[in-house]
Formats: sequence, structure tokens, C-alpha cells
Amino acid sequence: MNGKPVIAIVGATGAVGVELLQCLERRNFPVGEIRLLASARSRGKRLPFHSESVAVEELNESKFDGIDIAFFSAGGKISREFVPKAVQRGAVVIDNSSAFRMDPTVPLVIPEINPEAIGEHRGIIANPNCSTIIAITPLWPIHRVNRIRRLIITTYQAASGAGAAAMRELVESTRAYLNNQPYQAKVLPHSYAFNLFSHNSKIDAHSGYNEEEIKIIKETAKIMHDQEIRVTATCVRVPVLRAHSESLLLECEAPITPDEVRSLLREAPGIRIVDRAEENYFPMPLDASGQDEILAGRIRQDLSDPSGRSIALFVCGDQLLKGAALNAIQIAEYLVSTHRELASKQTSSAARL
Repeated sequence: MNGKPVIAIVGATGAVGVELLQCLERRNFPVGEIRLLASARSRGKRLPFHSESVAVEELNESKFDGIDIAFFSAGGKISREFVPKAVQRGAVVIDNSSAFRMDPTVPLVIPEINPEAIGEHRGIIANPNCSTIIAITPLWPIHRVNRIRRLIITTYQAASGAGAAAMRELVESTRAYLNNQPYQAKVLPHSYAFNLFSHNSKIDAHSGYNEEEIKIIKETAKIMHDQEIRVTATCVRVPVLRAHSESLLLECEAPITPDEVRSLLREAPGIRIVDRAEENYFPMPLDASGQDEILAGRIRQDLSDPSGRSIALFVCGDQLLKGAALNAIQIAEYLVSTHRELASKQTSSAARL
């Protein structure tokens, strides 16, 4: 990178792509030039960025010439086809799909947890699953001082996790339900209005877990560098437009109290405690929507564990921000910062010579 990096967003017109663009602007990320890439049907559409509007271009491999950092948010199939081509043309790719997450040569990064892994990249850095990010970002400060041995996660996942089309389907099906009109679901497999159902990813016939649950289990071990942590998950889709909620039950190596957990989370980056028991006010997706921070509350001792080593808590996080776009941009900010530090050191060394 010479000066401000040249940026590409693949899947720019999708829910996460739009958030990436807005997040770059809001965080004043140093952009030299930006290219918005999508399928042929979105070609020519214009999206606002700072005081301009930028035309969406049709995705092809030549669009990566001169790109420094490419954000991919167009699904695993597109990533598997175009990420290697972008890397071959010199881009560092931050991929939001699951295509490369479990590749041992690809760092899987939450900057609050393992930023050092960014420096190990070979052209690709993977963004974790949104539910994984929202669950383990608030758990990491605990794990660092009192290792988590077992983790039980139940997710309550918003429509935003299935993209803009699912968000529209929730609105439209709710309107139809309230007007006593029929509605045929097109995006999700079940009626969404006033309903909840098991996450719509494929069920593994052998284990009985769906793909979303398996992602959480495997990604947690990789990010935390702990293959012995025991994790189980149940993922549910709920009729909420935006922001995922998760119930977490963790068992530590040593006894731990709710006050100790609150103290650790109070100092943790990217976490805000919402734990006002006297008001019965705890994390809610409405409060988490549009927020960078993950909300954590309902912090309490697990009464079923007489050893005092288990804690229950409830968290909410915006799936489109910290669960996707914000996490990716934090990775990019680290890349730019590290590059500048290296360039500064090289300049200083050259001056001394």
C-alpha cells in the first residue's frame, strides 16, 4: 500500500456490503479509492459514500487489479471462486463467508481476542461466524484469567443473519399476518411472523447438529487456541429484524462469581454491561441494533453447579456490525496500522544509514 489503500467490496449491495460501506465512512477509514462489486443485475446501481455516489460494477477477476484490501461478503460460492484470484492479483482478502474459516493456513480473527493472528495471513483473513463473534468476544476476558472448560450456547438469531431478503420477508409476512392475509415464504423454510424455528442451515445426519451450530463449535476452538474446550450449541431463528441474542452457560476451571465476571467485562473492549436487575432491564436486540458494542447482562451464578465454577449470562450484538462488517473493518484497520508502523520503521532505519 502506498498512501491510502484501494478498497474493494464484493457483495456491495447486500445487507453486510452496505454496512461495510457505511462503517468505512463512519470510522473515517483511509480510503484512496473504492470499488463496489456485485452481480450483473446490480451493475450501475449507485451507493452513497462520503459526499459522492459510487457506481456498482459487475464482479470479474480483472476488477482486483490494483486493489490493496478486498472485503468479500457475497457467500461461500463466490468466495471460493474469486478470493484466490483477488489474492493472485495482490489483494489482501477479508472474507465474511465460511469458505476458508477452518483452513489451517487462514487466520480466523476477532481483533479483541487474537489480533496477532492477522500477521500470519497469506493473503486471506477469515471473518468468523456472526454468532461465534457475539458469543466469545465477551467470554475471552473470562477465559484469559479462568479458563473456560465447557460452554453451552443457545442463540436467538435475527433475520439480518439471512440477509436483506429475509429481513424483507419478516416485515412482509408480519404485515400479512396482522391483516389476516395469506403469505408464502420464499427465503426461509417456515412462516416467520410470530414464530421461531431451528436455524435454517443444513442438518448433519450423523451428529444431528446443523451447520450453524457446528460453525460455533469449531470456530470457538480455533479462535481461542483451545482444542479441549467443550462446546455445544442450539441455534434458533427468531422474528427479530436485527441483532442476535445468545444465552451462554460457561463452566470455568476454578470457582468464579458474578461480580468477578462483571469486573472483567467492565474493562473489556467492545463490551457494554446492561445488567439492571432492579429494573428487570437486560440486553435486548432493539438496544443492540446499530451499536458497535456487544451488550452483556443477566450475569448470575449457575445454581445447578454446587462447585461455584459456572456462570450464566445473556448477550446481544448487532449481526451486521460486530457480527460481520465492523469486525472485518477492525481487521483492516489493524492491517493499515501495522503497515504504517513497518513503513515508519523502515524510513527511520534508512535515515540512520
